Amino acid sequence: MSTAVYTVKGMTCSGCTSKVTTAVSGVAGINDVDVDIATGEVTVTSDAPIDDRQVRSAIAGAGYEVAS
Repeated sequence: MSTAVYTVKGMTCSGCTSKVTTAVSGVAGINDVDVDIATGEVTVTSDAPIDDRQVRSAIAGAGYEVAS
């Protein structure tokens, strides 16, 4: 199992977490997405290696920025 943690800028409400969760869940192979609004952390798990570019793209597509 693979796990990756991303820090996302700009999430301020439950609607934000829902948008990010939905967007990242749509990435092929992702099994689980956990968003912590207090820390801005998005934890992603997958049985296969996680495609970092696709996850970052999904977050950007939802209107948010991944901190570098």
